[in-house]
Amino acid sequence: MELYDVIVCGGGFAGAAAAISAARGGAKVLLIEYNNCLGGAAAECLVNPFMPYWTHDENKKRITLSTGIFSEICREMRKLSAEAEGAKYCENDALMTTFNEEYLKIVLQRMALSAGVRLLFHTRCVGVKKSGQSIEAVTVSNKSGIYDIKAKCFIDCTGDADVTALSGCPVRVGREGDGLCQPMTLCFRVNNVDIPEFNKVRADIQKLYKQYRAEGKIKNVREDILIFGTTSDTTLHFNSTRIVKHSPISAEEVTEAEIAVREQVFELFSFLKKNAKGFEKAVLASTAMRIGVRESRMIDGEYVLTQDDLTGCRKFEDSISACNYDIDIHNPEGSGTSHWYFKDGTYYTIPYRCLIPKGADNLLVAGRCISSTHEAQASYRIMPTCCTLGQAAGTAAAMAVKGDGKVRNVDIGQLRKTLTENGMFI
Repeated sequence: MELYDVIVCGGGFAGAAAAISAARGGAKVLLIEYNNCLGGAAAECLVNPFMPYWTHDENKKRITLSTGIFSEICREMRKLSAEAEGAKYCENDALMTTFNEEYLKIVLQRMALSAGVRLLFHTRCVGVKKSGQSIEAVTVSNKSGIYDIKAKCFIDCTGDADVTALSGCPVRVGREGDGLCQPMTLCFRVNNVDIPEFNKVRADIQKLYKQYRAEGKIKNVREDILIFGTTSDTTLHFNSTRIVKHSPISAEEVTEAEIAVREQVFELFSFLKKNAKGFEKAVLASTAMRIGVRESRMIDGEYVLTQDDLTGCRKFEDSISACNYDIDIHNPEGSGTSHWYFKDGTYYTIPYRCLIPKGADNLLVAGRCISSTHEAQASYRIMPTCCTLGQAAGTAAAMAVKGDGKVRNVDIGQLRKTLTENGMFI
Protein backbone atom coordinates (compact mmCIF):
# COMPACT_ATOMS: atom_id res chain seq x y z
CA MET A 1 0.00 0.00 0.00
CA GLU A 2 1.34 3.43 -0.97
CA LEU A 3 2.15 5.67 1.99
CA TYR A 4 1.65 9.42 1.79
CA ASP A 5 3.05 12.10 4.03
CA VAL A 6 -0.23 14.03 4.02
CA ILE A 7 -3.75 13.12 2.95
CA VAL A 8 -6.22 15.99 2.54
CA CYS A 9 -9.92 15.12 2.47
CA GLY A 10 -12.04 17.71 0.68
CA GLY A 11 -11.05 19.81 -2.32
CA GLY A 12 -12.67 23.17 -1.63
CA PHE A 13 -10.72 26.36 -1.01
CA ALA A 14 -9.43 25.03 2.31
CA GLY A 15 -8.52 21.60 0.95
CA ALA A 16 -6.91 22.85 -2.25
CA ALA A 17 -4.80 25.38 -0.34
CA ALA A 18 -3.88 22.76 2.26
CA ALA A 19 -2.72 20.27 -0.37
CA ILE A 20 -0.82 22.85 -2.41
CA SER A 21 0.97 24.32 0.60
CA ALA A 22 1.85 20.89 2.04
CA ALA A 23 3.27 19.77 -1.31
CA ARG A 24 5.23 22.98 -1.69
CA GLY A 25 6.57 22.29 1.78
CA GLY A 26 8.11 19.05 0.55
CA ALA A 27 5.38 16.56 1.53
CA LYS A 28 4.02 13.75 -0.61
CA VAL A 29 0.34 14.69 -0.79
CA LEU A 30 -2.92 13.03 -1.83
CA LEU A 31 -6.04 15.18 -2.18
CA ILE A 32 -9.33 13.27 -2.01
CA GLU A 33 -12.48 14.91 -3.41
CA TYR A 34 -15.91 13.32 -3.92
CA ASN A 35 -16.82 15.67 -6.76
CA ASN A 36 -15.23 15.81 -10.25
CA CYS A 37 -13.21 18.98 -9.66
CA LEU A 38 -11.66 21.27 -7.09
CA GLY A 39 -13.43 24.38 -5.86
CA GLY A 40 -15.81 23.18 -3.17
CA ALA A 41 -18.76 25.49 -2.49
CA ALA A 42 -17.86 27.73 -5.45
CA ALA A 43 -17.81 24.83 -7.91
CA GLU A 44 -20.51 22.59 -6.44
CA CYS A 45 -22.91 25.08 -4.84
CA LEU A 46 -22.36 28.10 -7.14
CA VAL A 47 -21.37 30.26 -4.16
CA ASN A 48 -20.38 33.61 -5.64
CA PRO A 49 -19.05 36.30 -5.16
CA PHE A 50 -16.27 36.34 -2.56
CA MET A 51 -17.43 38.15 0.55
CA PRO A 52 -15.22 41.08 1.70
CA TYR A 53 -11.76 40.02 2.83
CA TRP A 54 -10.11 43.41 3.29
CA THR A 55 -10.19 46.57 5.42
CA HIS A 56 -8.57 50.03 5.35
CA ASP A 57 -6.15 51.77 7.68
CA GLU A 58 -6.49 55.34 8.99
CA ASN A 59 -5.06 56.65 5.70
CA LYS A 60 -7.68 54.73 3.68
CA LYS A 61 -5.00 52.37 2.42
CA ARG A 62 -6.37 48.93 1.77
CA ILE A 63 -5.27 46.04 3.99
CA THR A 64 -5.96 42.69 2.32
CA LEU A 65 -6.51 40.05 4.99
CA SER A 66 -6.77 36.91 2.82
CA THR A 67 -3.54 36.67 0.88
CA GLY A 68 -0.94 33.99 0.13
CA ILE A 69 -2.37 31.18 -1.99
CA PHE A 70 -5.74 32.94 -2.15
CA SER A 71 -4.13 35.96 -3.83
CA GLU A 72 -2.37 33.60 -6.21
CA ILE A 73 -5.67 31.93 -7.12
CA CYS A 74 -7.27 35.29 -7.87
CA ARG A 75 -4.29 36.38 -9.94
CA GLU A 76 -4.31 33.15 -11.97
CA MET A 77 -8.07 33.46 -12.56
CA ARG A 78 -7.58 36.97 -13.94
CA LYS A 79 -4.83 35.68 -16.24
CA LEU A 80 -6.97 32.81 -17.48
CA SER A 81 -9.93 35.09 -18.02
CA ALA A 82 -7.82 37.47 -20.11
CA GLU A 83 -6.41 34.57 -22.13
CA ALA A 84 -9.78 32.94 -22.76
CA GLU A 85 -11.62 36.14 -23.60
CA GLY A 86 -8.93 37.81 -25.67
CA ALA A 87 -8.34 40.64 -23.23
CA LYS A 88 -5.09 42.14 -22.02
CA TYR A 89 -3.94 40.95 -18.61
CA CYS A 90 -2.87 43.73 -16.30
CA GLU A 91 -0.69 42.74 -13.36
CA ASN A 92 -2.15 44.50 -10.35
CA ASP A 93 -3.48 43.79 -6.89
CA ALA A 94 -7.10 44.66 -7.58
CA LEU A 95 -9.49 42.81 -5.33
CA MET A 96 -11.48 40.01 -6.90
CA THR A 97 -15.10 39.54 -5.85
CA THR A 98 -17.21 38.12 -8.68
CA PHE A 99 -15.48 35.30 -10.56
CA ASN A 100 -16.06 32.55 -13.11
CA GLU A 101 -16.10 29.20 -11.31
CA GLU A 102 -15.12 27.36 -14.50
CA TYR A 103 -11.84 29.28 -14.52
CA LEU A 104 -11.48 28.53 -10.81
CA LYS A 105 -11.70 24.78 -11.41
CA ILE A 106 -8.91 24.92 -13.99
CA VAL A 107 -6.70 27.21 -11.90
CA LEU A 108 -6.93 25.04 -8.78
CA GLN A 109 -6.29 21.90 -10.78
CA ARG A 110 -3.21 23.39 -12.43
CA MET A 111 -1.85 24.76 -9.16
CA ALA A 112 -2.30 21.43 -7.38
CA LEU A 113 -0.70 19.36 -10.14
CA SER A 114 2.15 21.84 -10.52
CA ALA A 115 2.88 21.52 -6.80
CA GLY A 116 3.03 17.74 -7.11
CA VAL A 117 -0.31 16.93 -5.48
CA ARG A 118 -1.93 13.66 -6.51
CA LEU A 119 -5.67 14.12 -7.10
CA LEU A 120 -8.31 11.46 -6.51
CA PHE A 121 -11.80 12.53 -7.62
CA HIS A 122 -15.16 10.78 -7.19
CA THR A 123 -13.92 9.47 -3.86
CA ARG A 124 -15.43 9.78 -0.41
CA CYS A 125 -13.87 9.09 2.98
CA VAL A 126 -16.14 6.57 4.72
CA GLY A 127 -14.00 5.41 7.61
CA VAL A 128 -10.85 5.94 9.67
CA LYS A 129 -8.32 3.44 11.00
CA LYS A 130 -6.91 4.71 14.25
CA SER A 131 -4.44 3.39 16.80
CA GLY A 132 -4.58 5.25 20.09
CA GLN A 133 -4.30 8.95 19.28
CA SER A 134 -2.83 8.37 15.84
CA ILE A 135 -4.77 7.98 12.59
CA GLU A 136 -3.14 5.34 10.41
CA ALA A 137 -5.40 5.36 7.34
CA VAL A 138 -8.65 6.59 5.87
CA THR A 139 -11.09 4.18 4.27
CA VAL A 140 -12.37 5.49 0.96
CA SER A 141 -15.14 4.48 -1.41
CA ASN A 142 -15.09 4.97 -5.18
CA LYS A 143 -15.47 3.09 -8.46
CA SER A 144 -12.36 1.05 -7.63
CA GLY A 145 -13.95 -0.29 -4.46
CA ILE A 146 -13.64 0.32 -0.73
CA TYR A 147 -10.07 0.38 0.53
CA ASP A 148 -7.62 2.04 2.95
CA ILE A 149 -5.01 4.68 2.17
CA LYS A 150 -2.25 5.38 4.68
CA ALA A 151 -0.51 8.63 5.58
CA LYS A 152 1.58 10.16 8.34
CA CYS A 153 -0.68 13.19 8.73
CA PHE A 154 -4.27 14.00 7.73
CA ILE A 155 -6.16 17.23 7.08
CA ASP A 156 -9.95 17.33 7.31
CA CYS A 157 -11.28 19.92 4.84
CA THR A 158 -14.66 18.28 4.28
CA GLY A 159 -16.60 21.27 5.62
CA ASP A 160 -18.68 18.93 7.77
CA ALA A 161 -15.71 17.61 9.81
CA ASP A 162 -16.42 14.13 8.44
CA VAL A 163 -12.94 12.74 9.06
CA THR A 164 -12.85 14.15 12.57
CA ALA A 165 -16.22 12.61 13.41
CA LEU A 166 -15.23 9.26 11.90
CA SER A 167 -12.08 9.39 14.02
CA GLY A 168 -14.14 9.50 17.19
CA CYS A 169 -12.88 12.98 18.03
CA PRO A 170 -15.44 15.26 19.72
CA VAL A 171 -17.51 17.55 17.49
CA ARG A 172 -20.41 19.94 18.01
CA VAL A 173 -23.31 20.79 15.70
CA GLY A 174 -24.97 24.17 15.27
CA ARG A 175 -25.71 26.73 17.90
CA GLU A 176 -25.56 26.13 21.60
CA GLY A 177 -28.87 25.14 23.17
CA ASP A 178 -30.83 23.63 20.31
CA GLY A 179 -28.14 22.53 17.80
CA LEU A 180 -29.86 24.33 14.92
CA CYS A 181 -27.58 25.37 12.05
CA GLN A 182 -27.77 28.34 9.73
CA PRO A 183 -30.16 27.66 6.81
CA MET A 184 -29.15 25.73 3.72
CA THR A 185 -29.50 27.47 0.35
CA LEU A 186 -29.62 26.32 -3.26
CA CYS A 187 -28.10 29.01 -5.46
CA PHE A 188 -29.33 29.46 -9.01
CA ARG A 189 -28.73 31.56 -12.13
CA VAL A 190 -31.14 33.33 -14.50
CA ASN A 191 -30.07 34.25 -18.05
CA ASN A 192 -31.35 36.77 -20.62
CA VAL A 193 -32.16 39.42 -18.04
CA ASP A 194 -32.22 43.08 -19.07
CA ILE A 195 -30.36 44.08 -15.93
CA PRO A 196 -30.47 47.89 -16.41
CA GLU A 197 -34.27 47.68 -16.77
CA PHE A 198 -34.55 45.39 -13.75
CA ASN A 199 -32.45 47.74 -11.63
CA LYS A 200 -35.07 50.45 -12.18
CA VAL A 201 -37.69 48.35 -10.38
CA ARG A 202 -35.51 46.34 -8.01
CA ALA A 203 -36.70 48.20 -4.88
CA ASP A 204 -40.34 47.84 -5.93
CA ILE A 205 -39.90 44.12 -6.52
CA GLN A 206 -38.48 43.69 -3.02
CA LYS A 207 -41.59 45.39 -1.61
CA LEU A 208 -43.87 43.20 -3.72
CA TYR A 209 -42.01 40.07 -2.60
CA LYS A 210 -42.58 40.99 1.05
CA GLN A 211 -46.25 41.66 0.30
CA TYR A 212 -46.62 38.26 -1.38
CA ARG A 213 -44.95 36.59 1.61
CA ALA A 214 -47.33 38.33 4.00
CA GLU A 215 -50.27 37.17 1.87
CA GLY A 216 -49.02 33.60 1.78
CA LYS A 217 -48.33 33.65 -1.96
CA ILE A 218 -44.60 33.08 -1.36
CA LYS A 219 -43.65 30.09 0.83
CA ASN A 220 -39.94 30.83 1.07
CA VAL A 221 -39.22 32.03 4.64
CA ARG A 222 -36.40 34.34 3.57
CA GLU A 223 -37.22 38.01 4.23
CA ASP A 224 -36.03 39.40 0.88
CA ILE A 225 -34.49 38.45 -2.47
CA LEU A 226 -30.69 38.25 -2.37
CA ILE A 227 -29.29 38.92 -5.85
CA PHE A 228 -25.73 39.29 -7.14
CA GLY A 229 -24.25 40.14 -10.49
CA THR A 230 -22.09 37.71 -12.45
CA THR A 231 -19.34 37.92 -15.05
CA SER A 232 -22.11 38.06 -17.70
CA ASP A 233 -23.99 41.26 -18.52
CA THR A 234 -27.29 39.38 -18.83
CA THR A 235 -27.08 36.84 -16.00
CA LEU A 236 -28.10 37.28 -12.36
CA HIS A 237 -27.10 35.06 -9.46
CA PHE A 238 -29.57 34.24 -6.68
CA ASN A 239 -28.58 33.23 -3.15
CA SER A 240 -32.12 33.54 -1.90
CA THR A 241 -33.68 30.17 -1.14
CA ARG A 242 -33.82 29.11 2.49
CA ILE A 243 -34.31 25.75 4.20
CA VAL A 244 -34.49 25.86 7.99
CA LYS A 245 -34.61 23.24 10.76
CA HIS A 246 -33.03 20.54 8.60
CA SER A 247 -29.79 18.86 9.62
CA PRO A 248 -26.96 19.13 7.06
CA ILE A 249 -25.49 15.87 8.41
CA SER A 250 -28.65 13.78 7.98
CA ALA A 251 -28.97 12.14 4.57
CA GLU A 252 -32.74 11.97 4.95
CA GLU A 253 -33.11 15.63 5.95
CA VAL A 254 -30.74 16.87 3.25
CA THR A 255 -32.81 14.93 0.70
CA GLU A 256 -35.97 16.61 2.01
CA ALA A 257 -34.18 19.96 1.80
CA GLU A 258 -33.09 19.41 -1.82
CA ILE A 259 -36.66 18.55 -2.83
CA ALA A 260 -38.19 21.55 -1.05
CA VAL A 261 -35.57 24.06 -2.17
CA ARG A 262 -35.99 23.22 -5.84
CA GLU A 263 -39.64 24.23 -5.50
CA GLN A 264 -38.47 27.50 -3.94
CA VAL A 265 -36.28 28.16 -6.98
CA PHE A 266 -39.22 27.75 -9.35
CA GLU A 267 -41.47 29.83 -7.08
CA LEU A 268 -39.01 32.73 -7.04
CA PHE A 269 -38.25 32.56 -10.76
CA SER A 270 -41.96 32.50 -11.58
CA PHE A 271 -42.58 35.49 -9.32
CA LEU A 272 -39.88 37.51 -11.09
CA LYS A 273 -40.90 36.38 -14.55
CA LYS A 274 -44.48 37.55 -13.96
CA ASN A 275 -43.75 40.76 -12.07
CA ALA A 276 -40.25 42.12 -12.75
CA LYS A 277 -39.40 44.47 -15.58
CA GLY A 278 -36.35 43.15 -17.45
CA PHE A 279 -37.38 39.50 -16.93
CA GLU A 280 -39.62 39.27 -20.00
CA LYS A 281 -37.16 37.05 -21.89
CA ALA A 282 -35.45 35.57 -18.84
CA VAL A 283 -34.77 31.83 -18.61
CA LEU A 284 -33.93 29.71 -15.58
CA ALA A 285 -30.41 28.69 -16.56
CA SER A 286 -29.05 26.49 -13.79
CA THR A 287 -29.19 25.44 -10.18
CA ALA A 288 -26.20 24.31 -8.15
CA MET A 289 -25.47 20.58 -8.23
CA ARG A 290 -26.15 20.44 -4.49
CA ILE A 291 -27.60 22.60 -1.77
CA GLY A 292 -25.16 24.92 -0.01
CA VAL A 293 -24.43 24.39 3.68
CA ARG A 294 -23.37 27.34 5.81
CA GLU A 295 -22.88 25.43 9.05
CA SER A 296 -22.88 21.87 10.32
CA ARG A 297 -20.33 20.12 12.53
CA MET A 298 -17.49 22.03 14.18
CA ILE A 299 -14.63 20.33 15.93
CA ASP A 300 -13.94 20.56 19.64
CA GLY A 301 -10.41 21.87 19.36
CA GLU A 302 -7.56 23.01 21.54
CA TYR A 303 -9.15 26.46 21.53
CA VAL A 304 -12.75 27.48 20.83
CA LEU A 305 -13.01 30.80 18.99
CA THR A 306 -15.86 32.91 20.39
CA GLN A 307 -17.91 35.93 19.47
CA ASP A 308 -16.10 37.91 22.18
CA ASP A 309 -12.80 37.10 20.46
CA LEU A 310 -14.19 38.53 17.24
CA THR A 311 -15.90 41.65 18.58
CA GLY A 312 -12.82 42.36 20.72
CA CYS A 313 -10.62 42.04 17.60
CA ARG A 314 -8.36 39.68 19.52
CA LYS A 315 -4.88 39.02 18.21
CA PHE A 316 -3.50 35.61 19.24
CA GLU A 317 0.16 34.73 19.66
CA ASP A 318 -0.37 31.65 17.51
CA SER A 319 -2.53 33.39 14.91
CA ILE A 320 -2.40 31.92 11.42
CA SER A 321 -5.22 33.82 9.69
CA ALA A 322 -7.04 37.15 9.89
CA CYS A 323 -10.62 38.13 9.09
CA ASN A 324 -13.12 40.95 9.49
CA TYR A 325 -16.17 39.73 7.60
CA ASP A 326 -19.26 40.61 9.60
CA ILE A 327 -20.93 38.16 11.97
CA ASP A 328 -23.57 37.24 9.41
CA ILE A 329 -26.21 34.91 10.89
CA HIS A 330 -29.10 33.74 8.75
CA ASN A 331 -31.88 32.84 11.16
CA PRO A 332 -31.81 29.05 11.77
CA GLU A 333 -35.54 29.11 12.55
CA GLY A 334 -37.07 31.21 9.78
CA SER A 335 -37.01 34.78 8.50
CA GLY A 336 -34.36 37.37 9.24
CA THR A 337 -30.59 37.82 9.00
CA SER A 338 -28.54 39.48 11.74
CA HIS A 339 -25.25 41.33 11.24
CA TRP A 340 -22.47 42.65 13.46
CA TYR A 341 -20.07 44.74 11.40
CA PHE A 342 -16.41 45.48 12.12
CA LYS A 343 -15.20 49.05 12.05
CA ASP A 344 -12.85 49.96 9.25
CA GLY A 345 -9.26 49.17 10.12
CA THR A 346 -10.17 46.41 12.59
CA TYR A 347 -9.94 42.64 12.33
CA TYR A 348 -9.47 39.55 14.47
CA THR A 349 -7.11 36.63 14.10
CA ILE A 350 -7.62 32.87 14.30
CA PRO A 351 -5.21 30.78 16.40
CA TYR A 352 -3.55 27.61 15.17
CA ARG A 353 -5.08 25.79 18.14
CA CYS A 354 -8.54 26.08 16.50
CA LEU A 355 -7.28 23.73 13.77
CA ILE A 356 -6.26 20.98 16.21
CA PRO A 357 -9.06 18.60 17.25
CA LYS A 358 -8.97 16.91 20.60
CA GLY A 359 -8.36 13.18 20.45
CA ALA A 360 -5.89 12.90 17.59
CA ASP A 361 -2.17 13.58 17.28
CA ASN A 362 -1.80 13.72 13.50
CA LEU A 363 -5.01 15.40 12.35
CA LEU A 364 -5.63 19.02 11.44
CA VAL A 365 -8.88 20.66 10.35
CA ALA A 366 -9.35 23.65 8.04
CA GLY A 367 -12.34 25.48 6.62
CA ARG A 368 -15.71 26.33 8.14
CA CYS A 369 -15.61 23.41 10.59
CA ILE A 370 -12.71 24.53 12.79
CA SER A 371 -13.19 24.92 16.54
CA SER A 372 -15.54 27.82 17.31
CA THR A 373 -18.96 28.84 18.49
CA HIS A 374 -21.96 29.23 16.21
CA GLU A 375 -21.59 33.03 16.29
CA ALA A 376 -17.88 33.09 15.47
CA GLN A 377 -18.33 30.61 12.63
CA ALA A 378 -20.79 33.01 11.01
CA SER A 379 -17.87 35.32 10.20
CA TYR A 380 -14.86 33.20 9.22
CA ARG A 381 -16.88 30.70 7.13
CA ILE A 382 -16.30 32.69 3.91
CA MET A 383 -14.18 31.18 1.13
CA PRO A 384 -11.21 33.60 1.28
CA THR A 385 -10.69 32.95 5.00
CA CYS A 386 -11.18 29.21 4.57
CA CYS A 387 -8.43 29.31 1.95
CA THR A 388 -5.99 30.90 4.40
CA LEU A 389 -6.91 28.33 7.05
CA GLY A 390 -6.12 25.61 4.52
CA GLN A 391 -2.74 27.12 3.69
CA ALA A 392 -1.89 27.25 7.39
CA ALA A 393 -2.95 23.62 7.92
CA GLY A 394 -1.01 22.36 4.91
CA THR A 395 2.11 24.24 5.92
CA ALA A 396 1.86 22.88 9.47
CA ALA A 397 1.27 19.32 8.26
CA ALA A 398 4.40 19.43 6.07
CA MET A 399 6.36 20.62 9.09
CA ALA A 400 4.86 17.94 11.34
CA VAL A 401 5.85 15.02 9.10
CA LYS A 402 9.43 16.26 9.11
CA GLY A 403 9.36 16.09 12.91
CA ASP A 404 7.61 13.62 15.20
CA GLY A 405 4.37 13.70 13.23
CA LYS A 406 2.38 15.36 15.99
CA VAL A 407 0.62 18.54 14.88
CA ARG A 408 0.62 19.97 18.43
CA ASN A 409 4.40 19.95 18.45
CA VAL A 410 4.84 22.14 15.38
CA ASP A 411 7.04 25.15 16.12
CA ILE A 412 4.54 28.02 16.06
CA GLY A 413 7.19 30.65 15.50
CA GLN A 414 8.54 28.80 12.49
CA LEU A 415 5.03 28.16 11.17
CA ARG A 416 4.13 31.84 11.33
CA LYS A 417 7.47 32.80 9.77
CA THR A 418 6.90 30.38 6.90
CA LEU A 419 3.35 31.62 6.31
CA THR A 420 4.55 35.22 6.26
CA GLU A 421 7.36 34.36 3.83
CA ASN A 422 4.74 32.73 1.61
CA GLY A 423 2.71 35.92 1.43
CA MET A 424 0.09 35.43 4.12
CA PHE A 425 -1.28 38.17 6.36
CA ILE A 426 -1.49 36.58 9.79
